[in-house]
Amino acid sequence: GDHSITYPIFKAIAARAPIGMVHIDAHTDTWGEFFGSKFTHGAPFRLAVEAGVLDPKRTIQIGIRGGQNFMDGIEFSRSHGMRVVFIEEFASLGVDRVIEEARAVVGDRPTYISFDVDGLDPVYAPGTGTPEVGGITTLEAQRLLRGLRGLNLIGGDVVEVAPPYDQTGNTALVGATMMFEILCLIADRHFAAGRGERPRDR
Repeated sequence: GDHSITYPIFKAIAARAPIGMVHIDAHTDTWGEFFGSKFTHGAPFRLAVEAGVLDPKRTIQIGIRGGQNFMDGIEFSRSHGMRVVFIEEFASLGVDRVIEEARAVVGDRPTYISFDVDGLDPVYAPGTGTPEVGGITTLEAQRLLRGLRGLNLIGGDVVEVAPPYDQTGNTALVGATMMFEILCLIADRHFAAGRGERPRDR
């Protein structure tokens, strides 16, 4: 599905308290009303902040770039305290530094990973509705996700895979792989918690 699915997920899992988020995407998805509707794939995180289910100060957005970002979305993210890492800064800092920033932003409280495949360069994931060149590589994405091991993860998604545009099936493979990485992080966290271990110390 597209990124509009994440807002109702947040409404369910964050009903008692707002959660943090690591968001990998080409777009901030904090737009305002679009084509006469506020419920779109470009607005889930604005809606989540306004509904009190996403803590913007515990949110980091990674890989932002391209001409399909509206300034009101970028301004919303920044003015509400989200850490926005544009792709130029991602390239300058490197994966390890971005991992450190992500871990510092979300801390040890409940956190969600939302991965939009258009955060990747379309060389790796062409089958999506709003591709943007100059993106993250699949190896960088895997390193980034694996660097989040041990966080207090309570859920995750991979969105915006569009089969009609995925002529080779590569995007489906990439999407499934990234979801597998996220599920491994969640499983690792919960198995370790059951044994009283701290995953980062193993």
